[in-house]
Amino acid sequence: PLPLCGLLSMGCSSDWNLTWHTENPDFTQCFQNTVLVWIPCIYLWACFPVYFLYLRCHDRGYIQMSNLNKAKTALGLILWIVCWADLFYSFWERSQNIFRAPFFLISPTVLGITMLLATFLIQYERMKGVQSSGVMTIFWLISLLCATVIFRSKIILGAEVDAFRYVTFCTYFILLLVQLILCCFPEQPPLFSETVNDPKPCPEFSASFLSRITFWWITGLMIQGYRRPLEAKDLWSLNKEDTSEEIVPGLARNWAKEWAEALIIKPSQKNYEASLFKVLYKTFGPYFLMSFLFKAAHDLLMFAGPEILKLLINFVNDKHAPDWQGYFYTGLLFVCACLQTLILHQYFHICFVTGMRLKTAIVGVIYRKALVITNSARKTSTVGEIVNLMSVDAQRFMDLATYINMIWSAPLQVILALYLLWQNLGPSVLAGVAVMILLVPINAVMKAQMKSKDNRIKLMNEILNGIKVLKLYAWELAFREKVLEIRQKELKVLKKSAYLAAMATFTWVCAPFLVALSTFAVYVKIDKNNVLDAQKAFVSLALFNILRFPLNMLPMVISSIVEASVSLKRLRVFLSHEELDPDSIIRGPTTDARLNYVHFIFSINFTVPEGSLIAVVGQVGCGKSSLLSALLGEMDKKEGYVVVKGSVAYVPQQAWVQNATLKDNIIFGREMNESRYKRVIEACALLPDIEILPTGDRTEIGEKGVNLSGGQKQRVSLARAVYCNADVYLFDDPLSAVDAHVGKHIFEKVIGPKGILKNKTRVLVTHAVNYLPQMDTILVMSDGEISEMGSYQELLKQDGAFAEFLRTYANAEQSMENSGKLKISIFNRQLSNSSTYSRETGKSQHQSSTAELQKPLAEKNSWKLTEADTVKATVYWDYMKAIGLFISFLSIFLFMCNHVASLASNYWLSLWTDDPVINGTQQYTNVRLGVYGALGISQGIAVFGYSMAVSIGGIFASRHLHLNLLHNVLRSPMSFFERTPSGNLVNRFSKEIDTIDSTIPPIIKMFMGSTFNVIGACIIILLATPIAAVIIPPLGLVYLFVQRFYVATSRQLKRLESVSRSPVYSHFNETLLGVSVIRAFEEQKRFIKQNDMKVDENQKAYYPSIVANRWLAVRLEYVGNCIVLFAALFAVIARNKLSPGLVGLSVSYSLQITAYLNWLVRMSSELETNIVAVERWVVHHSYTWPEEGKVEFRGYGLRYREDLDLVLKNINVTINGGEKIGIVGRTGAGKSSLTLGLFRINEAAEGEIIIDGINIAKIGLHDLRFRVTIIPQDPILFSGSLRMNLDPFDQHSDEDIWRSLELAHLKNFVSALPDKLNHECAEGGENLSVGQRQLVCLARALLRKSKILVLDEATAAVDLETDNLIQSTIKSQFEECTVLTIAHRLNTIMDYTRVLVLDRGEVVECGSPDNLLQEKGIFYSMAKDSGLV
Repeated sequence: PLPLCGLLSMGCSSDWNLTWHTENPDFTQCFQNTVLVWIPCIYLWACFPVYFLYLRCHDRGYIQMSNLNKAKTALGLILWIVCWADLFYSFWERSQNIFRAPFFLISPTVLGITMLLATFLIQYERMKGVQSSGVMTIFWLISLLCATVIFRSKIILGAEVDAFRYVTFCTYFILLLVQLILCCFPEQPPLFSETVNDPKPCPEFSASFLSRITFWWITGLMIQGYRRPLEAKDLWSLNKEDTSEEIVPGLARNWAKEWAEALIIKPSQKNYEASLFKVLYKTFGPYFLMSFLFKAAHDLLMFAGPEILKLLINFVNDKHAPDWQGYFYTGLLFVCACLQTLILHQYFHICFVTGMRLKTAIVGVIYRKALVITNSARKTSTVGEIVNLMSVDAQRFMDLATYINMIWSAPLQVILALYLLWQNLGPSVLAGVAVMILLVPINAVMKAQMKSKDNRIKLMNEILNGIKVLKLYAWELAFREKVLEIRQKELKVLKKSAYLAAMATFTWVCAPFLVALSTFAVYVKIDKNNVLDAQKAFVSLALFNILRFPLNMLPMVISSIVEASVSLKRLRVFLSHEELDPDSIIRGPTTDARLNYVHFIFSINFTVPEGSLIAVVGQVGCGKSSLLSALLGEMDKKEGYVVVKGSVAYVPQQAWVQNATLKDNIIFGREMNESRYKRVIEACALLPDIEILPTGDRTEIGEKGVNLSGGQKQRVSLARAVYCNADVYLFDDPLSAVDAHVGKHIFEKVIGPKGILKNKTRVLVTHAVNYLPQMDTILVMSDGEISEMGSYQELLKQDGAFAEFLRTYANAEQSMENSGKLKISIFNRQLSNSSTYSRETGKSQHQSSTAELQKPLAEKNSWKLTEADTVKATVYWDYMKAIGLFISFLSIFLFMCNHVASLASNYWLSLWTDDPVINGTQQYTNVRLGVYGALGISQGIAVFGYSMAVSIGGIFASRHLHLNLLHNVLRSPMSFFERTPSGNLVNRFSKEIDTIDSTIPPIIKMFMGSTFNVIGACIIILLATPIAAVIIPPLGLVYLFVQRFYVATSRQLKRLESVSRSPVYSHFNETLLGVSVIRAFEEQKRFIKQNDMKVDENQKAYYPSIVANRWLAVRLEYVGNCIVLFAALFAVIARNKLSPGLVGLSVSYSLQITAYLNWLVRMSSELETNIVAVERWVVHHSYTWPEEGKVEFRGYGLRYREDLDLVLKNINVTINGGEKIGIVGRTGAGKSSLTLGLFRINEAAEGEIIIDGINIAKIGLHDLRFRVTIIPQDPILFSGSLRMNLDPFDQHSDEDIWRSLELAHLKNFVSALPDKLNHECAEGGENLSVGQRQLVCLARALLRKSKILVLDEATAAVDLETDNLIQSTIKSQFEECTVLTIAHRLNTIMDYTRVLVLDRGEVVECGSPDNLLQEKGIFYSMAKDSGLV
């Protein structure tokens, strides 16, 4: 009956007449029973070993038996029985002496064993917790497809087949179908998995295989985002393997190993360094390797398109080919396209997830490192640079992860494409390749490095941090000029890169065309008999289009790799920094702290008995703080040893406050103990402050403690130390920032012999002489050495330097110090009230507050900066106006020209290929070639024109927008800066301007390009097959719907991601500033955990946004694939009416459409997200005088915001020119509010202030602030030369500056500096001591010599000698000026003409100091507190 074919002689495998050249194709029996049966078997056995190992390593927990699982297993076993029934039937036939071909024995055997294997895998997967298996789904699918072919053939042959085998086969077929359907349902989650106790588990792992490859599982979230804006609580938790606690330790372990190896090997091999790349590869390599396979598969599938196109064109040419072949090709084309889509996006998904994990790991490792790095190492990089490592460098790795495979994939694609082209056109391909290679370098010219951008941002950062000083001094214009100067340089660079970008666009758009032109020209010219037919032309075009991508990607990838290697190096350097030696101090059980220290503290020996109170005194800069650092183990130890018994608590000189609630700041990770907490707050004098704050101790404190005054911060810092109940306390001058009576209270209740800490060991650095008698021991330091040591009495007896120091100051000091404490916190206090509300409500969006009323208001404002719901058309219009309307419309017109030319040239090509061939040649070759070339050249000119127009327009726009932005920001009122976190503004100037500079123009180009490309492709398809008009509009609607649907959710996710990103950076910033405190309290673990949580919060929003991108891309590519399908299908249907040229044209265009659709969506959403940067805010507008300096307040009142109470009310005071006025009052009385009113930092709520007969509300802020000088209480310097800090406008000569420095007692210090006046001040003046900065501020005021001087009593940070110097300078130099002093130390104002006493915002007493003392009112009681009376 059937040909008996041996298995080895596969001669039966195909009989072409039966299979191909027929209207009704079929395979031979032999082929059906061997190859088709074995394909699924071979697949499963090939996958088995790899898959088995994978499952062994990745155990997700155990899934209980469910009905689904039982059904699958049962079906598997039945399938095995059915197969072996066939086998036994064959044996039975043998016994009946009916001999069949051997495959009737072999095939059922193999198939049966494979079914057993499948059944085993079903159970094994269940035990390892796989909820839905890809391997099995694919296996059942392949089996079913092969079986379908056999089934069809059996039905056609019908009765010829023996009945038994027919029945078994039908059973087999139905069982396979059921198995496949069952496989599409996922199992229940494994026992004991995280998902059980997770409130919002990620549906990814419980989704079925089909849902996972098409990203269907995220649809729920997309629908939710479409209906209403998403919030953080809608997001799923991260998968366990993406969380910080899983990822970071792995990388940290590998790095530690590598680093240790490097340290061991280093001595022997000079250049061996720990390789971070190796470590990253070890950590993330295995998962990433999967992407190699996907990428390779995708690359191969890419070439299926052109090859099938070739067959299709041949089919249209061959009028005798059976119809089904055309449908077969169409189907094949569609299947290939769909597979390509699925594989590509699996690949991208792996890449992006790897990128995300890389970022998590890098941030985590950097954070952990920052906590253990030595101070000297930390000095080598600024806080900003370290934060950059986290943001910029980690980001670079994320970007690289998606590109890195191009390194091998691009060459592979190029080689394959060239091979196929060579087959198609022969050697003339080389001409095209030569052109391509020439065009690549033009793209490779990368942009000049943006050095000036960094400078501009650094300057902006400082301007925004010191904005208060800028406003008080009216220096905005000088700084604006500086910024614009840098900006000018930057625009120059931008212009260069714009020209380059125009060239690049030109090459990128024209490359395929020029290549095609040169290739075709050479091909036609070489030999008269070379005929350019449709197949050659359009297949080549399709291949050239494939080629263009890898060639353009390579330069990008290479530059991306270069950038990443720079980042890698920076990271390696940071991670290789020295770490603090945990053994540098011995926290031992000795009874005392011994110290023998060398650094720039020379050698020091001292022992502190347990439980004693020690004071450390000395001049500014003699090493007192360094001594404490040494005790904490923060210094580099040269020799000797330090022993500290028990735990340590530390209060730094500049209080460090976290952005958390007041309560959290004090408890600082210890467990809560109500009674102790109350006692501590009471002792640290925080009760009154807590009453002032809007929500008591639950008030959120802003970044760097903005809504607390200096004094409050210091007390919080103190309370934190006291609460933690350590054994040794180190205080770095905590009393200088608080009022006198508060200082006294704290000393008595906390530090002193009767305080809470009386049994602890206490080391107190102080300037206050009046507490010294109560100390057990006093260390006197000078120049880093201990010059004297002993109790108060002993030191007086020794009659050394200390005694002298005391004698000079004892009397004055007693009084001064006591009152002296009264001062600083008041200025801050008031400011703090103002900012308490605004900062705090705008900042923390999640706290309950009694200030609920004003909350919505402030919150709206702070949000206005981050989010616009849908981008309004007006924004695009604004941007076009910024570019200039002429340029805008010109570029749109040029775009049109370019695309018309492009369509025309390809249409012309199709006409050319349809030219009849006579005597083996085509007639009008030269004409065809000439027109083709001309069309191409006009296309090139249009491209160049529009890319120049867009780039130059973009520069105009960014110049214009930056100018406006800078102008408006510098002119905003102070309240704007208090309400808006500075980070937000810096972001405006860095990120958003950068977006306008360099992101928007190329995006516009690509957006327009993709739009026109898609339209063009549709037009061509309609030209070829008009019937496509039925299909294209519905597909267009689907496309639009999917896109709108996606953009809604995507924007929300992007917003959530950026909102959750800033806490990561600000927490990191905060940690870097407070690292010594965190180390002293040994809280590193808790901070690491917090950081991990914040990173995970951020990735929680990032992960869905990656998946949403994939979701969109898969949906859209399916729309594109449908267009391919219909273009080919209609061409096959109408093949008799169509010329091969048109078929080639329409299908080759449709093949590109998928890529363009993808781009179009990406670009339109990019455009929407980026154009937001153009939305802007606008603000308001400004002549000259005071002669004598007379100031009147008339019925003056002031409030900080419309909805708050008056802080000052009904103030009526006249101050005559030249008077010296002291302003005093308890904390919070409104003293500093008075100065704020005088400078119009806050506008009057009622009444007015008149200076020399002019109402200050009526003149420009600049004029006002230029003519009233303030010496603020927190000295701020800008980075730049000392000279620039004194005189930013360059109005004064050097002599003037030296004079002012001399009067400010800085002359010796400055002349000792190597660069003298050009000495570079660090950011915020970090490289000068606080006292020196204060003196610089004094020198500023002396230089300006205005008629009215406001002194926000500025001598807290200065030792007594300096203080006296300052006072005498002011007396002599500002003789005829009006001086208003906000006093804390009453003795400084005892010789003033008048004193104003404020209480609760009203003037309660006013008169000369002596009169007020007689009246025995508030002033008297304050003087009494200070020991003046």
